[in-house]
Amino acid sequence: MTISAASIKEKALQLGYSGCGIIPAATFEEYRQALDERIQAFPESQERYEALSVMGNPPDGAKSIIVCVRGYNHFKIPEAIKKHIGKYYMFHTDIPYAAAFQAKAEFEGYLQISGLHIIKANPPARWAAVKAGLGKFGRNNFLYTEKHGSHVHIDTWVVDAELEYEKPINSTIMPGCHENCNKCVTACPTKALDGAFSMNYNKCVMPLIYKKEPPSGETQAQMGQWLYGCDACQDACPLNKGKLTEQEAFPLLAEFAAHLQPEKILAMTEDDYTNIIHPRLWYAGKDGLETWKRNAKRAIANRVHDGGSHDK
Repeated sequence: MTISAASIKEKALQLGYSGCGIIPAATFEEYRQALDERIQAFPESQERYEALSVMGNPPDGAKSIIVCVRGYNHFKIPEAIKKHIGKYYMFHTDIPYAAAFQAKAEFEGYLQISGLHIIKANPPARWAAVKAGLGKFGRNNFLYTEKHGSHVHIDTWVVDAELEYEKPINSTIMPGCHENCNKCVTACPTKALDGAFSMNYNKCVMPLIYKKEPPSGETQAQMGQWLYGCDACQDACPLNKGKLTEQEAFPLLAEFAAHLQPEKILAMTEDDYTNIIHPRLWYAGKDGLETWKRNAKRAIANRVHDGGSHDK
């Protein structure tokens, strides 16, 4: 017996998701087209975008995609790591002791005991959320919702059963994201956003941060004090104004933030990196301490050019 779409959505809301939608598992033609356009515009990023293109194809046996969203705009942001760590990574739903991680596991178990077989897959989450009616794109390529702005986590499950689906969407662009607003593009420090709804991946701060080889000196100066992630385009976006309520402390974040000062990172041992930093911020790899130290040196150097310190 297949569970109803209404029951799935009700369970998602009970577990703290702010929205849930269901779409058929079909090829994401718009997603693949967008990647092709980026390859044409930025051939230096071709390898990355070609690797992502496979996400646009549903796996064998896939019938439906269940999409859930939850915001993280209600969490307090430690002053010590503002402009150092991107908010998305501070409140990641893959942190095992976070309530969102536990809710995700419970929801997945609920789907399984309800008779749905979950197929291992990684569909393009933002496109899936837009097609499910849970939000729309801003000009910086992020998913936006009315409640959370772009401060949103997206979870997806590909299943083997046909369910009741959302109505087709009429527009993919967030209302209020005006054509004459260029603030996100202007704010991008490395100019990875060279225009609306586009991006040169190889110039984005996040992948530059965890690469083993250092970028050019000019690019390092543009990267500012960011150690992991970058919020520049989201912080500049008018659609995010007033969305950060910071009403709730995230578990153990204040304690974790104490280890993320650039000076603390420079003095960090391999054991501390392996046991403290890498389990939560893992893109640089288990052997990534030297990469972190390089970024810490860059952040300290750029602090002088920024006119002071964000550290408290």
